[in-house]
Amino acid sequence: MLAGAALADGHAKLSGDLVIFSDMSNPAPRAVMEGMVARFGEMHPDLNVELTVIDREAYKTQIRNFLTADAPDVANWYAANRMRPYVDAGLFEDVSDIWEGTLSDELASTKGAMTLDGKQWGVPYTYYQWGVYYRKDIYEELGLTEPTNFDEMKSNCQALIDSGRKCFTLGSKFLWTTAGWFDYLNMRTNGYDFHAALTGGEIPWTDDRVKATFANWKELLDMGAFIDDHTAYSWQESLPFVVNGDAAAILMGNFAVAPLREAGLDDTKLDFYQFPAINADVALAEDAPTDTFHIPANASNKDAARAFLKFVVSAENQTMINAGDALGQLPVNSKSSVDDDKFLKEGFEMLSSNSPGGVAQFFDRDAPAEMAKVAMEGFQEFMVKPDNLDRILSKLERARARIYR
Repeated sequence: MLAGAALADGHAKLSGDLVIFSDMSNPAPRAVMEGMVARFGEMHPDLNVELTVIDREAYKTQIRNFLTADAPDVANWYAANRMRPYVDAGLFEDVSDIWEGTLSDELASTKGAMTLDGKQWGVPYTYYQWGVYYRKDIYEELGLTEPTNFDEMKSNCQALIDSGRKCFTLGSKFLWTTAGWFDYLNMRTNGYDFHAALTGGEIPWTDDRVKATFANWKELLDMGAFIDDHTAYSWQESLPFVVNGDAAAILMGNFAVAPLREAGLDDTKLDFYQFPAINADVALAEDAPTDTFHIPANASNKDAARAFLKFVVSAENQTMINAGDALGQLPVNSKSSVDDDKFLKEGFEMLSSNSPGGVAQFFDRDAPAEMAKVAMEGFQEFMVKPDNLDRILSKLERARARIYR
């Protein structure tokens, strides 16, 4: 059936070598990658597919060199601003043609993350949702429901505080967790396009719209929404507050589910909701870090590379590689089937049907590394000393002026 689909798609005769470099070096992702390559090779017997798997951290330091000097035909990377340096340097191929027709609709939730300068520069192959994971049994005990707006979120929070609990656990020792809070508060206050422009260095950190985001954040800080001493904990070390019922929720990626389940929270106690609206005029956007495939501009076999990218994002392949016994994440194709897991299904529904504002990649992927470091230090400081906001924003603005030159 897959071979027939390939013939119908106009890739009847692919030949030569298809060289693929991948950073999927951990055991489960590597098996997924090897399986994809094997299936694609069976569909195209005249094509010689060569896969090289490189350790993920080493890959990050090598990618610019191999894109420049001896490029493969296909390479793994990441979406949004993480691909911009290679787009700007002319090292990634424009693959907007792949997105034409039905694929544009099927991959709509990730199109923005793959688009720079009005063109698409690769395809996604997996992503996962962020959101609020909460103690359903505690909410039921207090008669609370999932909030649909910020006022309801704060009302729930006050009820939790009145019951002797904190609203949210947080481990900010490694800074990046605070960026999740900034991403959501900023996207809900100002929208995805503003957030992308800010992380892209186009908007001053001293802008009043940025200050509005921090004002919303300060409302939660002032009411004591977060656990005490969160700077002392990693995100994993903060989970017992939820497990023990001392805090009712955590804003985190779907990777938090497994350790919470292992600690004893089954699906009768643990649930999920989409971060609620703040500004009713702003379309809901989500953090959903997205892993991608690209065709280097210097690739030798671009016809075969394009065929491989189309194969990767096909509904059937997306169902297979994101299954629970494979990547255990979300398929990017809206026509795919999702693994029979409560949270994956909720995340897929949210990202496929209720994220009209767009999909961000998370602050430390959307902003340059140096800016992300300075900003996340500022976010952590703000959570501990919110009265320092003006000084923090001035520092971030100086960093913006230096880093984005």
